[in-house]
Parts: sequence; structure tokens; C-alpha cells
Amino acid sequence: MMARCFRTTLLCAMALLAAWALPAHAAIEADPEVLYQQMKAAYDKAAAANWDFLDQEVYLSTIFNAGRAYSLQRPDDPALHELMTLAVQIGSGLHYDPLTNHDAAVWYVRQAAVWVSRNSTDPTLVADANGLLDRVNSEDDPEHLARLADEDAAANAASYPGNVDTRLQTLEANWRGWLLTGDPSWRSLALQKAAQPEFPLAHLPTTYGPEFLATVEKADAGVGNFTAGDRANAHAIEEALKSLTSPLVIASVTAMPHDAYLTTLAPADEYFGRMGYSILGIENQLKHINFMLDYKYGNREAAETVLVAESVDDMHKVYPRDRDMPKLLYSCLTTLERMDSDDAKAAAAHMRSILTVEYQDSPEARKVLSSTPSSS
Repeated sequence: MMARCFRTTLLCAMALLAAWALPAHAAIEADPEVLYQQMKAAYDKAAAANWDFLDQEVYLSTIFNAGRAYSLQRPDDPALHELMTLAVQIGSGLHYDPLTNHDAAVWYVRQAAVWVSRNSTDPTLVADANGLLDRVNSEDDPEHLARLADEDAAANAASYPGNVDTRLQTLEANWRGWLLTGDPSWRSLALQKAAQPEFPLAHLPTTYGPEFLATVEKADAGVGNFTAGDRANAHAIEEALKSLTSPLVIASVTAMPHDAYLTTLAPADEYFGRMGYSILGIENQLKHINFMLDYKYGNREAAETVLVAESVDDMHKVYPRDRDMPKLLYSCLTTLERMDSDDAKAAAAHMRSILTVEYQDSPEARKVLSSTPSSS
């Protein structure tokens, strides 16, 4: 695959030809059958290890990888329906939640849950599918999403008592709920959970760990808008950190099986959405639209911007780990927010949801979330 540094050069060389060429459809390079075999290998490995929580998480990740590949490349293959059913079964059993899952798979979970809810004759499975739909369709109600994340994390902690990963998840659910909603009660819950005896502070991940500990330090010092309970919990956390037998090391998030499908950069000559925009095409189109908006074109640019948003969403489905993804989501969101038509508002809400839920740790997501009280 061509490195990103050659993307602009290649597109410039292709510029004249592109005017006459029909755009290609987006396609991923990972083989669905390879991902399917990786899923089965993850199952065998987990079964041999008696299925710890992390084994389940890894297995669910491989189910998502294989399912997305089949959905995008072989939508008529019967294997897709098997994978959708597995996604609902394992996802529900593991209390999948968009705020604490790191696979950027919300669109696929929604697709799988819709299919199962319409086609399964098993009432339990249908109920599970509807439960997942409640979670992935809560993008317009961050407070509801935060409550669900808290419930899901608590359920996993009850199923795997004493497990480090599930205990960390209870903290993460509340911390991300705070960032998403700006409601300080979620921050208070996060501090309360981390202050519990024997909470695995030494295993905080690199994603939110340093930021959480910075908040702990501020609360303990009485800096900022914290309750007396917050300050007491922060002090307890600081004392626990001092008593660690080894120096605190913020741990990396446990590695998931990110295959080529999840780590590959989108090629420079690949096109997305109905209009067939490349990544450079998306960027240039947004620049042009913003130029027109500066000249008061307003909602006349809405339809074109919505098409760009479709291209960004298409790329997000195909290459969720492309390093430019948060930047493109943010640029599209801020452009859409310059208009007030219904279609622009709906597209902006979708871009915001993807950015702030699935890429919450990115600088771009934090820019969006900084308008809430969580920035204090």
C-alpha cells in the first residue's frame, strides 16, 4: 500500500485523467476469509484459556473485523448472517457499549442488530438485538448513552468479579460519560470508583489515564469546581498512588487483533461515497465549500456538504483506523455547523456522534467536547 507521504503527489499526477474516469467504489484490501479464520483462531485460543473477559473482548473484535469485511465486500454471502448473529450474541453477552468499546464498529453493530431483530425467530436473541440498537442509536441523547455505559460496565464487573479489565471499564464508562455530557456527577462517580480499595490504578491505560490523574491532582489540590466528596476521593487516590509498591506506569491499552483492515491507511487513489471523493478530494471540497460560505452562500452549500459527509462516513466504515479520520470528521462537522438546514443539522449530528464517541481521545474530539463544562 502506498504510504501517505505519496498521496498528494499521486493525486496531482492523476488530476487530468480523473476528470474522465469513473470513480471506483470503496473497497478494503483484507480478505474476509482470512479475517474469518482469525476469528476462529481467537475462539480456539480463548476456549483453551477458559474464556477470561479479555479473551471474550478479543473474540468480539475478530467477529467485528470479519463481519465488516463481509458486509462491505460480500454482502450476499450467507456467512455475513452467521457473523451478524454472532455479533449480537457475543456483543450482548459481553455488554457491548459504544463508549467503552474501541473497535469503531457502531455502524456494523447497528446493521447486525437490525438484521437479527427482523429475521431471528429466537425471542431472546431479538431482545438482545434491540438492546444493542438502543445503545448504538443513542447518539442524540448523550446522557442516556452515559447511563447505559455505566450499566454495561457494572454488569461486566459483576460477571467477572475482581477482574482488572472490568474494574477499569467501570471507571472508563463514567469518565467518558463525563467528557461526553459535561455532567459532573459522572466525574464524581469516576473518582469514587478509583478511590475504592485495591482499584488497579497502576493499570490505567494511555488513552484517558494521564488526563484522569491530572484531574485527581487538581481535585486534591482544591483547584476547580469539585465537591467535598470529589476532593476526599481524589486525596484517597493520591494516597493509594503513593503506596504502590512499584512506580506508577500508565499501561497501554491491551492489544486487540488489529488486522490490515483496521490499520491500513486509505489509499490515495481510492474513492468514497456517491460522489467518489478521494481523501484529498474530501479535503479540497470542504475548503471550497467554506470559501463559498465565507461569501454568504449559506444553506445553498448544504446539499453538497451532506454528500461530502457521506464520503467521510463511507471512509470511516472502510478504514476506521486511518490517522486522518478524526481530522476529516472534525472538518466536515465544523463546515456543516455553519449551516442551519435540516439536512445539514442531521449530518452534523452524525459526524459529531462518530467523532466524540468512537474517537473521543483524539484532539479533534476534545475540541468539540471542550464547549461543555467538562473542560473546567
